[in-house]
Amino acid sequence: MIRTGVRQLLVLLYLAAGAAHLAVPGNFLRVMPGWVPYPEAVILWTGLAEIAGAVALAQWFSKPLRYLAGWSLAAYALCVWPANINHMLLDQGANLAYHVPRMFAQPLVIWAALWASGAIDWPWRRAQSAV
Repeated sequence: MIRTGVRQLLVLLYLAAGAAHLAVPGNFLRVMPGWVPYPEAVILWTGLAEIAGAVALAQWFSKPLRYLAGWSLAAYALCVWPANINHMLLDQGANLAYHVPRMFAQPLVIWAALWASGAIDWPWRRAQSAV
């Protein structure tokens, strides 16, 4: 029940983020690290990836597809971390109340995508007896 709720929350958040990437790419261009090639295309594709991941995470008929969505969204969250760090550095300490929790939340988002999809059970899986 909790896992389903976390999964539904992630679906809503990734759908909203994907739609924002497509609707207002300029907001994301401003925080994109300068070393990223073709930033407009990267923002377009990341928005589409978020939406596709959310749809795959939301569906109920294929566990393997849901697991793939969990692994994909976790990898995505890891890959966009440099942009989040760059955003924090661009603000040069302003808005620490926003950026610091966001930096600490990123590993939680990665774990939540894996756990909510059913790809992992950690840390609640019961230890199997070694017989």
